[in-house]
Amino acid sequence: MVQALRSAMDLMLDRDDDVVVFGQDVGYFGGVFRCTEGLQARYGKSRVFDAPINEGGIVGVAVGMGAYGLRPVVEIQFADYFYPASDQIVSEAARLRYRSAGDFTAPITIRMPCGGGIYGGQTHSQSPEALFTHVCGIRTVMPSNPRDAKGLLIAAIECDDPVIFLEPKRLYNGPFDGHHERPVVPWSQHALGEVPEGHYRVELESAAVYRRGSAVTLLTYGTMVYVCEAAARESGIDAEIVDLRSLWPLDLATIVASVRKTGRCIVVHEATRSSGFGAELTALVQEHCFYHLEAPIERVCGWDTPYPHAQEWDYFPGPARVAAALRRALEA
Repeated sequence: MVQALRSAMDLMLDRDDDVVVFGQDVGYFGGVFRCTEGLQARYGKSRVFDAPINEGGIVGVAVGMGAYGLRPVVEIQFADYFYPASDQIVSEAARLRYRSAGDFTAPITIRMPCGGGIYGGQTHSQSPEALFTHVCGIRTVMPSNPRDAKGLLIAAIECDDPVIFLEPKRLYNGPFDGHHERPVVPWSQHALGEVPEGHYRVELESAAVYRRGSAVTLLTYGTMVYVCEAAARESGIDAEIVDLRSLWPLDLATIVASVRKTGRCIVVHEATRSSGFGAELTALVQEHCFYHLEAPIERVCGWDTPYPHAQEWDYFPGPARVAAALRRALEA
């Protein structure tokens, strides 16, 4: 995943002189997760550079750069620390095209490592995607695998709208199925770890059916794709898994087609339950698939608490909780 993201930025820096990359420690150090390693040495300090620990300043500068024709790719070191930049994201980047009647745009990509499963505690484990999907004028993306990550990041950098690009930290080194007690499986042992060379796009607003099934639909994204896969396998239930990839705008047609086929739906995400993005997904399924539903829509989410350090795996929605929801859906 790290190599795929670096490859996307490397390719776009090489193809387009207007692309710049900056953020905390992304230059000489290569990023806390090494996603930008080697890019400053190749493209120089004017194209890939470090910024002060000032998230509002980082995004504010990126908005100005975008208005003047550049395509900045900035990194917020952890998604948990985007809050000081909220005004720049919501009031400036998201609104610039609208408030200028199309005279200016903010073609910026804001990369943010997100999610738990790494013992990061409450300030390094948050999943704030719902806070972005609520805002008109920005796009929110979360890849679940290296192949999608590279194609989506290229599409995000080429997009004229601001894109929030969320990267699940637990997936940097391999597909994580929620079984923390087992050895890490590397991406080299997974089919989606094979990433094409060169330029390719995974179009924004496109979901993928990760696993075909007929009994129930699991709507999910990010790390939870593999947790859902483990739950379906361990429960023996023929579940279809839809990986949203692009959270907003989303691929409603793929969601509707799957739920109408199976007649049952479970929404799974790592973020807190109340007012999480799963609530929007539940509402959309109810609106568009009501007469096809054979059971109530279920949600399996994080709890409505700060992410606990000592009880990491009680908070994390693991395969046992998803499997229990699958059985309830079929018994309804």
